[in-house]
Amino acid sequence: MPLRRARKGGGCCGEHEASPGKCPVKDRVRSHYPFSVNLVIGGMTCDQCARRVENALNELEGVWAKVDISGCKAHVLSKQEPDLSLYRDAVRRAGYVVRSVSPSHDGKQV
Repeated sequence: MPLRRARKGGGCCGEHEASPGKCPVKDRVRSHYPFSVNLVIGGMTCDQCARRVENALNELEGVWAKVDISGCKAHVLSKQEPDLSLYRDAVRRAGYVVRSVSPSHDGKQV
């Protein structure tokens, strides 16, 4: 049986697992995203976890998300009314769970 070379990744997601690349957001004009919500995400413990959640949300059409691992939160901007079931499904497919959702009263940049 041939030996396989271990890839570095670290974190809780496995030291032999490659870190996920960042899913780029095509439209980065803040004014194009009039709707926003904050999601509290359960199960994230490292930067790789946060990247997986962020990528899962950013792959959705018309969504721009930024995940904060220290607060276990995702700030999600969208071009249309937020579809919370769509967000929950994307986070679940990434291996995590949305614990709560709250409207965003910020004006923060993602």
